[in-house]
Formats: sequence, structure tokens, C-alpha cells
Amino acid sequence: MRAHIARTVAVLIPIALFTAGCGSEQAGGARSPASKDRAREVAAAWDGSRAAEVWRAGYYPLADVVQLPEHAFRNDEDKSAYAAENYVLDAELPAASPKKGKVEWESGSSLSLHLMDARKAYDSVARGGNEGPHLTVTAVKLGRTTLVTSRGPATVPAWLFTLDGYDTPLKRVALEPSVLPGSPIEPLEDATDDLMELQQLVAVDRDGRTVTVLAGHGACDDGADVQVRETAGSVVLSASILGATDGDCMAQLLFQKVTVKLKRELGDRVLLDAFTGAPIAQRRIPT
Repeated sequence: MRAHIARTVAVLIPIALFTAGCGSEQAGGARSPASKDRAREVAAAWDGSRAAEVWRAGYYPLADVVQLPEHAFRNDEDKSAYAAENYVLDAELPAASPKKGKVEWESGSSLSLHLMDARKAYDSVARGGNEGPHLTVTAVKLGRTTLVTSRGPATVPAWLFTLDGYDTPLKRVALEPSVLPGSPIEPLEDATDDLMELQQLVAVDRDGRTVTVLAGHGACDDGADVQVRETAGSVVLSASILGATDGDCMAQLLFQKVTVKLKRELGDRVLLDAFTGAPIAQRRIPT
């Protein structure tokens, strides 16, 4: 591993405000044979595995479980409040709610899961607490929303938080994802410029062919690159660093949103990180 990689992970800084993209395994920067071999190994381990069966039977969101009101945001203060997760609760949280909620896929299949109560849902979005700008919640009720999942678009229960100044609510999906299956292949031990761990899944668009992920890189290179290997049962993403050079470099880890286009719809194929050999997790990062 090149020396500067170890130094660049020492300090985290905010997400870089730009997006790069590439469309296939051949697009973008040149890839090492080892990186391509790893993607093939990960795909071979997952395709037809018991872990893949568990994935296809579960509920895994592939988009943010918090959905903004229409026309958000009114101003920079509201945007800052959302990013800082600063809220004021000027409403009663429902004390009672159903124990179970149902995921209903467009295919006609469904799955019942434990329903998150209103308090937990609110606490999951209102994790701030500084004295800066804030958003005021004026009403809370249980409703439904749609989002992209590992089994395609689905309708799911959601807590609807009415915000002062907005005509439509902020929605927080009221179901936790299913437990991820154990990977049939071990993660790699060391990152290199040619293959690094992806930070997170940002979203899969409703078209099923546009995937955005968060990838890391250093302060002294040309940014992150993500390549795709598609099979009938999986899509493996391999993250690397472009234009990295040896030598001293400021200790920073920059985050970059990278969008890739798939040759065909993701469907119920497993979306995998070549470095970890595991499904790419969807975690909330306010933008």
C-alpha cells in the first residue's frame, strides 16, 4: 500500500460538493488486474449463495429513509438546520402505534416487520442540539411513503413530521432494514490506491440503473473512481483513487459522491463492495 494512504485516513472533513461518474468496468481510470480479479471473486462467491437468498427475501432500503418536504429548503438556515439535525418539537408524539408495519412491493409480495415508534423515529432525525438554526415540528402522524429497496420500489409505513413553513411533511420510514446476511467471502485487510472500501450507498434511483455511492480519496490526488462488474446475480463496485502519487500529503480523507450507470436494472441483484465482499450499506448523511 502506498505510504500516503495510511496518512490520509487520519482526519475526516465534510463531503466534497461534487459528483463524478463512470459507466462500466472499462470506463474511468485504468484498473489493476488484482482489482478486477477481486471483483470476479466477490461475484462468484455471492452468485447462487445462501447469503444471496437471504438478501432477496429481506427488506433493504437503497435510498435515504428520510425524505424531505417538497421545495426544501426555503433558505440556507433551514438547510443548515437539517444538516446539523437541529429540531424543536412543538407537537405531541403519538404514544400508541401498531406493533407491525408492512412492506408492499410493486411485484405484489409483502413482508411484515416491527414498526418503529414515533419517539424513536423523531430521535433518529433530531440528533443535533446546538444553538444554531433549527426546524420546528408542528404535527406528527403515521402515514406511508415509497422508496427503492433491494427488491424494487416499495410502499412502506412512515412517520410524517409537519415542519413549520412547509406544505408537505418530512417523512421518516418507520421500519428498520432486515439483518444483513453474512458474506460468503472475507474482506481484504489493506486498502491500496487500486482498491479501497466504499464509504456508503447514497441511493439507487427509481430507474434501477443509476447508483450513487460515497467514495473516499486523499488531498493530493485526482479524486475517486468507481468501476462496475455486473453478473446475473450481483453488481460489484470497486473504488479506487485516481492520480495518486507517493510522498508527503496533508492528512485528510475527502468524500466524493460518485454515480455509476448499470447496463441493466439492478432488480434483486446484490449490490456489493469489492473491498469488503459485503453488501454496500445505506446510511443517512444529511446533505
